[in-house]
Amino acid sequence: MPHNFKKHPNKKPAQKHLIGLVRVTAGAFGFIDSKEHKTMSDKRGQTQKEDGTVFFPPGSLNTALDGDEVEYIMTRGDNGEITKILKRAKTEFVGQIIGDENGFLIAKPDNPKFYTEIIVDKEKKPTEISLSEISVGAKVLVRLNVWPLGVDRPNGELIKILGIAGEHETEMQAIILNRGFIEGFPEELEAEAQKIAREHDLAAEIKNRRDFRDMATFTIDPKTAKDFDDALSIREIEKGLWEIGVHIADVSHYVKLDSPLDLEAQKRATSVYLVDRTIPMLPEILSNNLCSLVPQEDRLTFSAVFTLNEKAEIKNEWFGRTIIRSNRRFTYEEAHQIIENKQGEFSRELLILNSLAKELDRQKISAGALAFEEDEVKFEIDAEGRPLNIYKQERLTTHKLVEDFMLLANKKVAEYVSRLVKNRDKSFVYRIHDAPDPEKLESVKRFIGLFGHKLQTKGQRPNPLEINNFLKKIIGQPEESVITREIIRSMSRAIYSLKNIGHFGLAFAHYTHFTSPIRRYPDIMVHRLLDVYLKKETPATETMSLYEKLCERSSDMEKLATDAERESIKYKQAEYLENHLGEVFDGVISGLTKWGIYVEELSTGSEGLIRYRDMTDDRFIFDEKKFQVRGEKNNRVYHLGDLAKIKVIKADRVSKTIDFVLV
Repeated sequence: MPHNFKKHPNKKPAQKHLIGLVRVTAGAFGFIDSKEHKTMSDKRGQTQKEDGTVFFPPGSLNTALDGDEVEYIMTRGDNGEITKILKRAKTEFVGQIIGDENGFLIAKPDNPKFYTEIIVDKEKKPTEISLSEISVGAKVLVRLNVWPLGVDRPNGELIKILGIAGEHETEMQAIILNRGFIEGFPEELEAEAQKIAREHDLAAEIKNRRDFRDMATFTIDPKTAKDFDDALSIREIEKGLWEIGVHIADVSHYVKLDSPLDLEAQKRATSVYLVDRTIPMLPEILSNNLCSLVPQEDRLTFSAVFTLNEKAEIKNEWFGRTIIRSNRRFTYEEAHQIIENKQGEFSRELLILNSLAKELDRQKISAGALAFEEDEVKFEIDAEGRPLNIYKQERLTTHKLVEDFMLLANKKVAEYVSRLVKNRDKSFVYRIHDAPDPEKLESVKRFIGLFGHKLQTKGQRPNPLEINNFLKKIIGQPEESVITREIIRSMSRAIYSLKNIGHFGLAFAHYTHFTSPIRRYPDIMVHRLLDVYLKKETPATETMSLYEKLCERSSDMEKLATDAERESIKYKQAEYLENHLGEVFDGVISGLTKWGIYVEELSTGSEGLIRYRDMTDDRFIFDEKKFQVRGEKNNRVYHLGDLAKIKVIKADRVSKTIDFVLV
């Protein structure tokens, strides 16, 4: 429903004007974290520290949307009112045409945080769009134009017709465009990539690199992978001593700082992996060919090479530019089978790597790394994008093998550079992860207490070992997955930064991302900086200033990419269950609210809602203090983690929602 906005009242001359980024909810109210915001009263841009959160009730947003930078004033208590929009977080929105009023289209944005509709003059449209394409039910991309204070609904401009709501390509395009991602590359960038692939001089470069082409070398990746970032090599130096090479595609050799390709990669910051497609950070001639470590081809790499004994203790380490030739491309399943059967191509090498990886993992867990493991949701889809099957992919031995060697390389590169720069800030790109906020931790402790458990921590900021020890105690119990999920939700999000605070989740004092430069821009920055330090040089101040901004950009784009991936999964889960209405599945209660019970279907990971109004045998009440749902008459109680038989009664691919009833 559209909302009426009141104009802000006259303000006293001395009233302080503040600046912040507003977070808006679907209920048309918002929040600003005021722990650090700016005041405009005396010195514009001066930083002011305050505790708490400013609340903007309905009617006080004054056209502000989620993520906008705004100017605001405090009104009463912790309440505020927005007085000016300084910068829109975004101006283009995907929505559905829900009406046509006197030549004006009414578009309802897909994002529930956009709390009103957009009025679009259909005569003012791109010439390539015919009026016959514009109809109620169509999904469109609209640019926000004018939105004066006091007006319920803004004016917008039609940019693109995506198609009919619910259709596969329409919905996938909506997911992509809603977050500002772009499929494909401009012709000039494709031409630049083709030129690099055509003119690069591999022979001239070989003499500048350490040659690993005679080593046993292979990649281990998913079945569907097309870009191979990393390879492992192994050779026995003497009995009980091995040289392990972690070889990473040398993207920075081809993509030079501030080149057109690099500027595009900076903007994209990451590849995006949706259910049915990949939106690469780099053109495919680079990502899937020249930079990709395909078998039986000489490839330029940046490597971390370790000498390890049988206990996976590092006796020597070396970092530098290399050349490799992968002997074999393994899928995770193929390599896992060879390890399980103890026979097959490169079986000895894989068994040794697996043994060392297990020891590395043991060291990591002993040091306090959090032992969270979640199965991935995978899809089988047909040529039209229809989901034929959904399943959870179990983490195999080989997933852990590859992960542990990548973690080793990332950690040791960060430690090496940190020693060189003596831990000075703004000298390197780190992957950091803060400890849980004390308030969130207390909330998690109370939640855990509802199940009769106790998470004990010595201080306000927990030690990862304390969390790990607790998780071991609840292994196999019905509430294990629910408690684990709640602990994960309490965690800070890992981000990129030039200021190192360590990685709480991995219990590493120094950590970076070095191993995926084809799909992550921070890894390219890390390669460039490592190269500078290996040459005993110092990066330019302006480069580090740019990298500071790009760390923030990369963190933001990573979150958008993750959100897009999850939304594409929810869309396909809802579409899949549309064809299974009336069928019964096993589920686990994953959420309790005032309006219903959320259940996760076990085989597909699809989450749906059981509404209390559909539980007709009793009147059910949500007890917030005990975090349980209880029937008034029969006293039946539902807890998080309880197993349940559920029937699918509704699935809506457009809204990406699923409704269940209890059986």
